[in-house]
Formats: sequence, C-alpha cells, structure tokens
Amino acid sequence: MSSVLPPTLRELDVILSHDWIMGNRGAERVLEALCTTFENAPVYTLLHDPSVSSSLINRHPIRTSLLQRVPGITTRRGGGEPYHRYFLPAFPFAVERFRLPEADLVISSSHCVAKGIIARGHTKHLCYCFTPMRYAWLFYEEYFGHNPLKRAILSPVLAALRRWDKRSSQRVDRFVAISSCVRDRIRRFYGRDADVVYPPVDTDRLMPSGGAPGRYDLVVSGLSPLKKVELAVSVYNGTGTSLKIVGVGTQMDYLRRTAKPNIEFLGWLGDDAVLELYRGCRMLIFPGVDDFGLAPVEAQACGKPVVAFAQGGALDTVEEGVTGVFFHEQTAESLNEAIEKCASTNWDRDAIRARAERFGIDRFRRELAASIERCMEQ
Repeated sequence: MSSVLPPTLRELDVILSHDWIMGNRGAERVLEALCTTFENAPVYTLLHDPSVSSSLINRHPIRTSLLQRVPGITTRRGGGEPYHRYFLPAFPFAVERFRLPEADLVISSSHCVAKGIIARGHTKHLCYCFTPMRYAWLFYEEYFGHNPLKRAILSPVLAALRRWDKRSSQRVDRFVAISSCVRDRIRRFYGRDADVVYPPVDTDRLMPSGGAPGRYDLVVSGLSPLKKVELAVSVYNGTGTSLKIVGVGTQMDYLRRTAKPNIEFLGWLGDDAVLELYRGCRMLIFPGVDDFGLAPVEAQACGKPVVAFAQGGALDTVEEGVTGVFFHEQTAESLNEAIEKCASTNWDRDAIRARAERFGIDRFRRELAASIERCMEQ
C-alpha cells in the first residue's frame, strides 16, 4: 500500500499516535488506512483492547500508556461502552509520558489528546484532527448532562483541559481537518489553519445491490446523547414505520424502554451485516451533529438517500435533492417532514453512488500525501 505514496515519502520513518483503540469506528478506520500506508509504523495510544480492534491494527507494534495498567479500565458496561472516559483528566499527563524515538514524522489521529504527544528532536508532527477536544470546547450538556453539581465540579477540570488543549496544539507543525466544520473549529480554538482531507470510505466494498428498497429505515450510530437517536425514536414511535438501529452506547437501555415494537435495536454488527442493511433500507436517518459522519457516505455508496441534520460534516457529504434531504431544527416535526419528503422523492441510485465515490481510500491517501509533503517542507 505504501506504493501509493510519492517516492520522497516512501522511506520516511513514521510514528503513529492515536487517542485510544477501544473499538472499530470511524477513527479506527482512519487508523487502519494509516497503518496500511505506513506498514512498519509503531502506534502509540493511551489504551488498546485487541479483542475489539481490527487484525490490521493489531499487527502493528502497539505502545500503550500507563493507563493500560489501571484495573478494569477497558471493562464494558451494559451498553457496550468501557469506563476509560472517567479518566479524562489524566489523559494529558498520560500522553506526555510517552518517550518517543526520534523519527522523520509523527502522524497523530486525534479527537482528544493524541496530538499532545511530544516528538523528539527534529521530528515533524502532522495532526489528522477529527475535532478539537469535544469534551472541553463543545457539546458540554450532551456529554455531562444538566446536573448543577456535576457542572460545578467539572468546570475547573474542563477549563484546565482547554488550556492544555490549546497549548499542546502548538506542538503540531501542520493540521489536517476531516471536514470544513472541523477546519473552522481549529481556527476558532487553536488559531491555526488546516487542510481538509475527508476520511477514507471503502467505496469498492460498499456497493448497491440489485434489489428493490426494503420497508425499513436505518440508523447506524453510537447511542449517546450527542447523536440524538432519541429524536428518531420519537418520530418512528409516532409513524409506526419500521426502523432498525445499529449501534451501542450509554443510551441503549433508555432508548429501548421508550421505543415501540416497530423499532428494532440490533446492537453492534460486523461490516458485512451492516452492508446488507444499507442495501436493503429505504433511507438512512442521521439526526445528530457529527464531525464528518461515515454512515451517510457508506449509505450513499450503496445508493441510498440520507436524511440529515443540516450541521457539521453532513454539509460536506450530503447534497440536498441529489443524495438526501436536510432538516434544519432538531425537533420531531422537522425530522418527520424531511423523512416524508425523502420517502416521496424518486431518487437516482447511480447519482447517489457517484457522489459517494468522492470519498474513496485512494483519494484519502493521495490528499494526505500532499499534506505530508507540505508538512515536511515547513
């Protein structure tokens, strides 16, 4: 895979830094692409659970932080989420304790603290940024709720994290953002410019089927407050249309209690099972704000339209009237109107598929290589 790189980059001594490897979601798909591009690069990460990460990542040398020794830190709760986020205040300390060898380049894939790793000597540092730290800068209530006591306790902790996050951003030589909205956040919170390189989507594997659309709609998402899956549940409770939900998270039990029988929770599924669900659905429902959002692109690669909230990465990936429908208020009424519009539209499956091909793996490697060249020349 390294042959896709220009000759000047093939011989680089590269180190990869990633926040944690505790699943196989969008961030880990990016790490997989980096691992196949830089086949000999070691991966430095706070935590690693090899039972839920891909064999492709597990083949690389994995260097974990001192947090890996904490008993039970990778234990998973009923909804499938581990306990590691309770250690958030310790993350900056842990990532700064790594002692890296000198190399040509560090590539951090970061939404939390991976970009804060300290490179040695003349090593360049390129950060592929999923977002500035959400916990500190954005979506406070979605992550921590409305409890005044919790807010009072966490306020000084989050203020300290913001200071560290901005300070550690100066260790990065070049930022690459995963979407336009993340580029805007990098400017706002770090005062830095960034290239935009969209994450890789395996459009060669994700292909339409020849069958007619099914009679169900689909959500593929983590089940956390930020994802607003409860909004979809509210709408489908009222319409009675079949809705299948793929994903796990802290809201799993709550959502199951509130959902009617026409809503089916499938938990975590493998890639092949999700592919068949994409192929068989009428449409994908994407009610939250995501930094990029792989699921809308994956559904479009299978020729299916997307109903998405008109903020975040969806503005880069969904084209109104061509590949999907936007709704502009996170209310059941606004979402339901968009679903009805999507259901009554005669979609061109091939046109939807063609738009998704803009996000393929080769394009990712080519554009990232250009950013790496610019970083090495700085």
